[in-house]
Amino acid sequence: MTGRRRFRSTFLPSRSRRVTRGALSSGAALLCASLAAGCGVIPGSSAAASDSAVTVMTWAPQSTDATNKPGMPAMARAYARWVNDRGGIGGHRLHVLTCNERNDSVGAAKCARRAVDEGAVAVVGSYSQYGDSFLAPLEGAGIPYIGGYGVTSSEFTSPLSYPVNGGQPTLLAGLGKALAPGCGTVALIRPDTIAGDELPDLLNAGLKAGGHAAAVDQRAAEDATEYSGQSGTALKEATSGSAEGCVVPALGDRTSTFMDSFRRVRDGYAKVRTATPLGSIDQTVIDASGGGSGPYEGAYVAGWYPVASDPRWDTMKMVINKEAFGDNTLDPADSGVQTTWIAYTVLSAVLTKIGDGPVTADSVHQTLDDGLSVGTGGLTPTLKWRFAETLSSVGFPRLANPDVTLQVVRGGRLVAAGKGFIDMTGTLESADLS
Repeated sequence: MTGRRRFRSTFLPSRSRRVTRGALSSGAALLCASLAAGCGVIPGSSAAASDSAVTVMTWAPQSTDATNKPGMPAMARAYARWVNDRGGIGGHRLHVLTCNERNDSVGAAKCARRAVDEGAVAVVGSYSQYGDSFLAPLEGAGIPYIGGYGVTSSEFTSPLSYPVNGGQPTLLAGLGKALAPGCGTVALIRPDTIAGDELPDLLNAGLKAGGHAAAVDQRAAEDATEYSGQSGTALKEATSGSAEGCVVPALGDRTSTFMDSFRRVRDGYAKVRTATPLGSIDQTVIDASGGGSGPYEGAYVAGWYPVASDPRWDTMKMVINKEAFGDNTLDPADSGVQTTWIAYTVLSAVLTKIGDGPVTADSVHQTLDDGLSVGTGGLTPTLKWRFAETLSSVGFPRLANPDVTLQVVRGGRLVAAGKGFIDMTGTLESADLS
């Protein structure tokens, strides 16, 4: 830990940090020489973009000891192949650079600097918990950040950020609100990181909205190989009252590691329920842990989008099958893959709106700022970004989509626990996030 970072105030960052960029930089013709940044291009294409191509970047951590999201750059490459096979977007071919963010601040900054050097007009559908490291280079070059995963609060404050979901704020608040009526003591197990420091307040906002006491906050190493001690402590806390308690692991990819330890030590304790935000588990994890007889049975899962079996995902699944058949990193049920798909849907709407005009970083974010409304086929509400959104008062001025979905594991399958989206605006507005 390098210190606890609280939610930002309602001070709105100035738009004067933008700079106007010309058409695509000649730097787009550079080879991807920085192996440290883990950069790549679409397989089978030239490393240099053509004059008519629009260059963008997608980054995510891969092959690290903590959370990994390889499906996000894989989805970006598949999307580019799909649109390029159909003639591009608005006559422009899409040139996708990918970058391994490596789950550290240095890697995030390197990816951002490469986006600047390579002439990217946007960073699209990416994951990083180091917003302070990557947003400064992007803001300095005027490059918009479209559809980040929403893992840090800075994604909801930067004037050049255009989130497509409500990030961790809505997931944790939604989970807390769902658990409040039926849980005794709630124990939260979360990473001992700066990003993890934000999670208890968010979960407690939802619990408070449901008239429940705050959760017990348990910190855990993000890259641990087992969590027997944390599991025992969580069970002790959750079973300390007369009502059935709830254990909420929110450890990203390490949630499955926690649940392995949890299953081994839970005998001897009273029954508890489990719950987690989507992204910490998916159907593959549930299957691998034993399905209906595993530790996730009956668990609530908060998500941003409809369940993966919903027909609204059929176009994305078609693109994956056509353009990335056999790529095991591309799971259509993964929330990172889904976020990247929606982010590129936004980019497509922007490029269509620009039409024959010059496509630059400045024209991309100007188009978004001018009130562009983007439909996503019902995967989210219609997206539209204004700087002073409703949730500015609690430090999230860019949070344009406050909706969540509630899912539950039944018979080993992740299914919808209710119909439609749940708007978390009121819950977050009443939260104490100071």
